[in-house]
This record gives sequence, C-alpha cells and structure tokens, in this order.
Amino acid sequence: MAVEEEGLRVFQSVKIKIGEAKNIPPYPGPNRMRDCYCTVNLDQEEVFRTKIIEKSLCPFYGEDFYCEIPRSFRHLSFYIFDRDVFRRDSSIGKVAVQKEDLQRYHGKDTWFPLQHVSADSEVQGKVHIELRLSEVITDSGVICHKLATRVLECQGLPIVNGQCDPYAAVSLLGPSRSEAKKTKVKRKTNNPQFEETFYFEVTRPLSHTKRQFDVEEEDVDKLALRVDLWNASNLKFGDEFLGGVRVPLRALGQAGVHDAWYFLQPRDNGGKTVKVDELGSLRLNIVYTEDHVFSSDHYSTLRDLLLTSASVKPVSASAAHILGEVCREKQEAAIPLVRLFLHYGNILPFLSAVAHAEVNRTQDPNTIFRGNSLTSKCIDETMKLAGNHYLQVTLRSMIEEICTDHKPCEIDPVKLKESENLETNRENLRQYVDRIFNMITTSGVRCPTVMCDIFFSLRESAATRFQVDQDVSYTVVSSFIFLRFFAPAILSPNLFQLRPHHPDPATSRTLTLISKTIQTLGSLAKSKSASFKETYMAAFYDYFNEQKYADAVKNFLDLISSSGRWDQKSIETPIMLKEGFMIKRAQGRNRFGLKNFKKRWFRLTNHEFTYHKTKGEGALCRIPIENILAVERLEEESFKMKNTSPWMFQMFQVIQPERALYIQANNCVEARDWIDILTKVSQCNRKRLSTYHPSAYLNGHWLCCKMSADTEPGCTPCTGGLPANIQLDVDGDREAERIYSLFSTYMNKLVNMQEACGSRSVYDGPEQEEYSSFLIDDPRETYKTLKSIISSVQTLQQQHTKHRRDVFRKTKIGSQEHPIGDKSFQCYIHQQSESSTYSI
Repeated sequence: MAVEEEGLRVFQSVKIKIGEAKNIPPYPGPNRMRDCYCTVNLDQEEVFRTKIIEKSLCPFYGEDFYCEIPRSFRHLSFYIFDRDVFRRDSSIGKVAVQKEDLQRYHGKDTWFPLQHVSADSEVQGKVHIELRLSEVITDSGVICHKLATRVLECQGLPIVNGQCDPYAAVSLLGPSRSEAKKTKVKRKTNNPQFEETFYFEVTRPLSHTKRQFDVEEEDVDKLALRVDLWNASNLKFGDEFLGGVRVPLRALGQAGVHDAWYFLQPRDNGGKTVKVDELGSLRLNIVYTEDHVFSSDHYSTLRDLLLTSASVKPVSASAAHILGEVCREKQEAAIPLVRLFLHYGNILPFLSAVAHAEVNRTQDPNTIFRGNSLTSKCIDETMKLAGNHYLQVTLRSMIEEICTDHKPCEIDPVKLKESENLETNRENLRQYVDRIFNMITTSGVRCPTVMCDIFFSLRESAATRFQVDQDVSYTVVSSFIFLRFFAPAILSPNLFQLRPHHPDPATSRTLTLISKTIQTLGSLAKSKSASFKETYMAAFYDYFNEQKYADAVKNFLDLISSSGRWDQKSIETPIMLKEGFMIKRAQGRNRFGLKNFKKRWFRLTNHEFTYHKTKGEGALCRIPIENILAVERLEEESFKMKNTSPWMFQMFQVIQPERALYIQANNCVEARDWIDILTKVSQCNRKRLSTYHPSAYLNGHWLCCKMSADTEPGCTPCTGGLPANIQLDVDGDREAERIYSLFSTYMNKLVNMQEACGSRSVYDGPEQEEYSSFLIDDPRETYKTLKSIISSVQTLQQQHTKHRRDVFRKTKIGSQEHPIGDKSFQCYIHQQSESSTYSI
C-alpha cells in the first residue's frame, strides 16, 4: 500500500532475518531454562511472531519475515518473551530501532543488546499543545506575565491492559516551581479531546505588600513546560505513564505564541540503563526500503531501454544485462528486472536471449547454469513468482503432514537415538520420498505456462549447443525445476510460504534428507552413489535404483518443457491459500438475530471462503469464490470500537449478492494480506461490483451516503485492477524506480564500465584490474547503451533532488502530519527563525 506524498507514491517495506538470541538471563527457579519467542512490532503493534524455542537460553529462530508497511511508524521493535503457561507471557527485553536509524543497519548481520521493557519507555502517540504568553495587570497595579497552556487533544495513545482512560498532567519546570495541574479523565478512548487551558505566572512581583513596580523577572528561556499523559488505573499500583513532552519556553519567540503537535517521549529515566549483554542480545538482519515512485511518464526513457534488452545484439550490451554486471549481487538486479518484465509481458524474450548467450559461452555441458549468473538468478525469481501457487498445490499438504506427524527418519547410524530403529526410520523416509516424488512427477499438467515456455527455450538452446550430449536437454531443465525449485522448497518450506515458521531440528533433518534424495533423483546423474558423500545416503538410495524413477523424471521434464502442448487444466482438489483467526460480525440471517462480534477460524481455498467456530471443526458459513463480488476496507466510523487506535481498526468487508460479511483482522499487515488474496482469487468473477459502500448499513441506512435501502448501489468506486494471477501483482513503476535506485547506487561502476569500453575500442593489450570484471562483448554497442543509461539516471536524480527540496520547503515541523520529535525540535527552531512572522 502506497502513501501519497506531493505528487508521488511512497512504498515502505521491510525484510527481516531473525537469527538467534544469546545469553538470555536464566529463569529464577530450579529449571532455569526458558521457552522464548520473538515478536516484530511497528511501534507497539505486533505484526509477526516466531515459533517458541523451548528450554533454551540461546534460542535459534532462523526465521525470515517480509511485509509491506501500510502506515507511518516511529520505531521497528523486537521483543523477546518467555512463555508462561499459567500467567501472561513475560517480556525479557527488547530492541527498538528508530525509523531514521534503519539505514545504518541495512543488510548487515548485527547483534543488538536487549534493553529493559518498562512502562516508562513504552510510549506512542502525539499531543497537540498551544502556549500563549500575555501581560496581566494585578489588582495592585503590578504588571506580570501569565503563560496560558492549552492541551487540545492526543492521538494514538497506547492501550494498557485492554483499556485507556487518559488524562494530562501539566507543570512548569524552573527554580522554585512544583505546581502541577491536571485535565479531566477521558474514559475509554486513546484519542482524547481535552480542550483545557491552564495558567502559570512566569513573571512575579518582588513583594505583594510593597507599593512599587519593581519586579523579579525570571529568565523565560530557561523555563520549560512539561505535559505528561497518564492512564487512570483502578489497580493498586497506581496510574500508568503513557508518555510526555518537554517544551522549552524559548519556542514562544518574540510573538509569545507556540502551537504545535509533539510526539510523546519516554521519561528522561525511562528504561533502566543496562550493562552490555545483561539481558542478552539478538542477532538481526534488517533491510528497510522506501520507494519514492513518480508517475509512469518519468520512467519512460529508462523503461524503454530495459524492455528492449532482448532485441539488443549482443544481449550483453543491453541495459538489463549491464545492471547485472554493475550490481554487487546478481540477485539485486534479478528481482526488479523479472518483476518489470513479467508486468509488461516481456519475460520470455529476455530470458531466452540471456540464456542463449550464456549457453553459447559454456564449454562443458555438466556446468551449464551452475553458477550464480544473471540468467540463473532471473529464472529462479521467475519460478518463485509465477510458480508459487503451483508449489502450494503440489507440496503443501505433504510438507504439513511431515511437520505434524514427527515420524523418526534419521538414517545416519551415528545420529540414531537409542529408542529408534534404523530399518523403521529408513522405511519412514522411503515412504516420504516416494510420495513426494510421485506428487512432483505427476504435477506437470499444472506447471505454469510461463515456466513451461522458459524450459522449452532452455532445452532448445542447450540441445543446439551440445548436440552430442543426449541428456543435456533434460539436465538443463532439471537443474532448475528440481535443484532450484522443488528441493529448496522442501528444505526450507517457510521461505516458500509452505509453512509459517522454520521447522524444528528433527523435522528439519527429515526435510534435508528428503530434499537431497529428490534432488539426486531429478538430476538424472549417471552415477547416483557418487552424488552422495555419506555412505548411509548412498545405501539408502539403492531403494530408488530402478529405471521407473528415471523414466518418470524424463516424462515429467518432457511435459513441462514442451511449449504449447496442452491447455492449463483446472485443479479439482481445493487448495488452501490462507487461514487464521479473525473477528467477524454476525450477519444476522434471522430477522431478529443478534449481530455481535465473534472470534472465528477463517479458511480460504481456491474454491470457497469459510469460517469455523475453531480450527478443525465444520464450517459455520461457506461463501463460494464466485459469490465474492468485492473485497474492500471498512471505514473506522462503521463500528466505533472502544480503545482502538486508527491503525488497530483493521476491518474489511467481503461483499456477497445478498449481504456483506464484516471482518476485523489482528493487525494492519494481516488485514492487507487477506484483502489482497481475497481480491485476487475473486478477480475474474463475472458479477464483480464496480462500486461499493465504504461504511456499514446500520440503523436503517448506509453511514456513508445516508441512503435507506440496503440494496442501494454503492457510492464509491471499487478498488482493484489487480491481475487475476495470484502471484503476479506487480507495480511496473515501482520496479522501474528500484532499478533506477540500483543504477544510481552503482553509478561509479557504470562510469568505470564506460571507460573500459573506450579502452577496449582503442587498445587490445592487458586491461586495468578494475575493468577486467566486466563482460563486454561489443565495446561500441555497450558504450552506447551506457551513455543512455547514465543520461536517464542523471535526469531522474535531478527530479528526485527537486522533489526533496519541494517537500522540505512545504513541510511544517509541528503540524499534525510532522509532529516535533526527539530529533526535530532544533529543525523547528531553525524553521521558525526564517519565518517572517516572528523570530526566535
């Protein structure tokens, strides 16, 4: 989800590798071990939770999490919790990284020390304050100054133990100052409207008894106002601190007026200071990305250069190939290139061109596509995108069974447990391998057309290049479909959305053994036993030393690499796409039926959307996919939930022919995921709506348009425009912006490559070392492309620079959109000093 910003769209995303924690303090009891899990939070909203690692003080998680961030945030936080069966899980420590600091850790494995979690440091939200300094004449005729402090409102306060009854405490900080004043308590809201004003004297008469006008004036610039937000608690422990701000009175300036929004901050001593590793540490790899995307016309020159890459001769002189040459990792270039080419339908010509060039450069058929080339990385990425649904259909049920049953499959005699039997374990493993092998080799009819077309092109290129080798037409395809697609998915199912979490060690070992066997079966290697370093694996493979396995592999490879041989067949078996607990509003099928909110287990397949009382029970309601007419967000005002932050109100509606089902997800990321996948699976429905009601139908009328008939056509255009293919939801302009960012990052390499082209055009001797790494088949054509790339990138750089200046000039620090924070007060002072109204 993009955020609009001054004529462009801003996309935020984060990719996190949660590695491991170490030196967690032991549990204060005889057991001493802990059952720990880690959560990922946007501010205080949990968006991801790892599995629980039991009985460890150094838990290894090994989990990856990626999400598009649909809202603004201040901190990306990670909490380590200890599971407690009888009480609420206790927090051990946290890592909190400010949004502004995320780039410091970009793509680096970093050990972060855990900090204490305390109420004084767990703050969020913002407050609106107005200060006004005015002269007042006392009854005795003395002129003094009073500070009028108006606390207007707060937004997004944290919810404490399920409730938020906030009030504000206002105090003036200075010599001999101790007075504090409080607003009224606002019940059951975390967006309170206070609208209360308090007065403080800041210039006082020397003596109220003497009839003179001498005054002792305080240095106003050294005073500060303190506003603390508290939750009025009924607990014996007292009120909970929600956050506070300290406003130096020098912000009043000569005009004596200050009106601004502030981010709430922790107390000055919020959170205890801890020694390094006192609470342990957490290893993380964080990649936070912000894409500032212009309208499509801004990228036309660069986009045309990229999309015509397949027709450039030689292809190594094309813009897409050059991107792969200058990037530090080929994967960096492959991801946006593949998504861009898929979006515009040019993926097959491009992959055919770069694959054909790589095959012609290969001397030994046994090493074909074995390296991490741009071609192999691009095909990998294409299979991940286009083949994800195919992977789910083929393997998901079997992977879930393996992870659930926990059958012993260890066949290494050295690692065998005393209670296990080697022959039983071999049989368990053999059955698993047999079933997965059959699932794969009988799935060819479901292989996506784009993958089949790519495999056909690879096969043709390899067979033409190595005409003597009869097996190369099979091995070139199997090296991708088995080695780079099915085998990695079996090995790490969590990375391919086949499982929510990394498997436990025993199951992971089972999947490793299965993956190695499937990889060898699919390789069609002439000496199978030589494929294994371990003697126990070579012995186990004897089970599969039959011709029927090789024949099945060849038949499967023939089928998926024969372009246009068959039409894609519909899948008869329902495939589970997403499931989980959410809260739904009862639909009130009976005339007098209750319409309260209930927690239900929701399940989406390619056939229907259902909900159940709990997981595993029969469906309480079934909605066929063809009956989903639209899936849209629901406005917050529809059901004004108590104690709900704006981003916590994550309701959406599934619109059917006769009624709408209202659902509340657990967080903003989950709500977006459900809306996206429900929209995609129903995209081709013939009766999809073009308009909808963004609010609910309550008390006899629609809240949005006030129309009384519940059958009234919608008043707002439906969102949509998503492609029918579940996995190919690509924004072409966003990918063009990402490619521009890469070219901009590696501009020095582009210049070096341009110099290398010039050097080769006039000199055939030994090259300089920095030029030797570039693949340049045609210096003149490559130089021509480089010149066009550099020109288009420089133009975009100028446009981005101008946009940043325009945004900075229009940004008002202290506004509701840009509150003053811990790093922005000086910026505010500087901004006000340039104002013509007053100077500070």
